[in-house]
Amino acid sequence: MSDIQTHEGFADFQGYKTWYRVTGDLASGKLPLVVVHGGPGCTHDYVDSLKDIAAASGRAVIHYDQIGNGKSTHLRDKGADFWTVPFFLAELENLLIHLGINDGYHLYGQSWGGMLGSEHAVLQPAGLKGLIIANSPASMITWVKEANRLRLDLPADVQATLLEHEQAETTDSPEYKAATEVFNNRHVCRIVPNPPEVARTFAAIEDDPTVYGTMNGPNEFHVIGTMKNWTVEARAHLIKAKTLLISGRYDEATPACVQPFADNIPDVRWIIFEHSSHMPHVEEKEACLDAVVKFLDPIG
Repeated sequence: MSDIQTHEGFADFQGYKTWYRVTGDLASGKLPLVVVHGGPGCTHDYVDSLKDIAAASGRAVIHYDQIGNGKSTHLRDKGADFWTVPFFLAELENLLIHLGINDGYHLYGQSWGGMLGSEHAVLQPAGLKGLIIANSPASMITWVKEANRLRLDLPADVQATLLEHEQAETTDSPEYKAATEVFNNRHVCRIVPNPPEVARTFAAIEDDPTVYGTMNGPNEFHVIGTMKNWTVEARAHLIKAKTLLISGRYDEATPACVQPFADNIPDVRWIIFEHSSHMPHVEEKEACLDAVVKFLDPIG
């Protein structure tokens, strides 16, 4: 990767700053890939491996931290009325324009990033040519239902600890967080201890949980934030871009979460990685990145 050029910068947006990094050459002749991280409230770190697509395919790969997170402007005093899907959609569009790529690009959205990517795609932007929805639900109602089903398979003492602290509203306790890790190690990232880039993202959420706590909740299965009733199911048929769905066999984004995308997007294919949970780009990195390259290359 040492011979691949990179540069970082900031895009001004509504008085705030969106940090971004470009790996590779935007003038390579191949459409760039924009990586949209999850959360809401994560950082680009845990999806950093996707930068290797630049060397593998010759296309530029763009990472960015959504406002409120990572190297972008933090706004700890903002509430639920500020952190909305339209805000993050507008930030994404602003970044595309800032980089001068809005007339031709691909998008890789992971988890919440795929939810945001689907919201972007249903608007049928002319420049969006290829869409990857990775480990994302089409409905948070289904997500919560499936997460609670997976939770029932946890050891009884872990389930009891989770329930006790949720009822007492003490989900910030060390005991609750330790019990949450049991779920995460099964259904979020099965490489334990987590790789450094994944650990950095979790540490960043711990340091500033504003966006994650507001829009999602205290963890992946106790979803009490503003996104709890979000769905794109009835609009997925509006997605015109060629679409690749990615999920893992042990993914918290279970097949039931992903199925509405497969059923309703007109030009779609779906790959399930058999040895992964929520992060095939980490857990089966080579196979996942290879699948992305093979999907994108014929498009441009």
